Amino acid sequence: MEVVENDPFNSHPTDFDLMSEDIRRSVEAGNPVTIASKKVSMVDLPLGATEDRVCGTIDIEKALTEGVKAFEPGLLAKANRGILYVDEVNLLDDHLVDILLDSAASGWNTVEREGISIRHPARFVLVGSGNPEEGELRPQLLDRFGMHAQIGTVREPDLRVKIVEQRTRFDEYPQTFRDEYQESQDALTSKITAARELLKKDTVTLSYDLQVKISEICSELNVDGLRGDIVTNRAAKALAAFDLREEVTAEDIFKIVTLCLRHRLRKDPLESIDSGTKVQEVFSSVFGY
Repeated sequence: MEVVENDPFNSHPTDFDLMSEDIRRSVEAGNPVTIASKKVSMVDLPLGATEDRVCGTIDIEKALTEGVKAFEPGLLAKANRGILYVDEVNLLDDHLVDILLDSAASGWNTVEREGISIRHPARFVLVGSGNPEEGELRPQLLDRFGMHAQIGTVREPDLRVKIVEQRTRFDEYPQTFRDEYQESQDALTSKITAARELLKKDTVTLSYDLQVKISEICSELNVDGLRGDIVTNRAAKALAAFDLREEVTAEDIFKIVTLCLRHRLRKDPLESIDSGTKVQEVFSSVFGY
C-alpha cells in the first residue's frame, strides 16, 4: 500500500479520511509529501495489553531527554489500513473491547491524557479467533465481525494423518516447507490483488432482485439492524471479484450467507437446529433451491 513516508499512522497520501491530522494540515497547506510503499501491517493484540499500549500515550523518553510533550503511537496506529489480530478474542478484557468497539464504529482513535490531545485514523480489518467453550464473546463485539467461521476437528483418518505429517515436516524443516508452497501462495496473492483492483473500479454489480432476497433472508431470520444485509452484499461482491467476475450470482450468496449471518441470530438455548443450518434453510426457501 502507498503511505506517507515516516508517518507512524500509515497515512494515505491523498485520502483525507485516512490521514493523521498533522499530515492533513501539511497537505492542505500545499506542502508536498513523500510517498513510500510498504506491506499491509498485521498487528497482534495480546490479551495482556494495557490501554496505553493499545491507544498510545505520552513519549516518556522525549519528555525526559528533551522536556517536550510528544505522542507515542499505540497498536491502533500501527494497525491503521491493516489487519488487527486478536487470539482468544473472547477472553479480551472489557476495557480493551470498549476501545475496539469505539474505533471500529468511528474509524478514529482519540487520545486525551497528560496534556496531550491527539486524534488519528484507526481503520483496520479485525480478525479474531477463540474457543467458545472458554467464554462467550460480547454481542456488541461479535456484531463487529463481518463474517464468522466455525472450525471443527477433522474426522477422516487419512486426512488426519496427512495433517500430522505436514505439521511434523514443518517443525523439522520450516523453510523447506514454506518453499514448497511459495508458488501457490504467490498465485493466491496475485488473485487477491486483482480482486481488490476490480472492486476499486466499482464495476462488480449486485442486481436489485438479489439485494431484495438478501434482505428477505435477514428479515426471516430476525437479524437485528442492517449490518447483516450490508456485510452479505459486500461479501457476495468480494467473492465475485475474487473469481474475476463482474456480476454476483445466487451461488455466490449461497457460499457466503452462512458466514455472514450465523453469528447474528438470537441464541435460543432450546433450539435443536444448528444456526448455520437454519440460515441455509431460509436461503433455500427464499431462493427456491
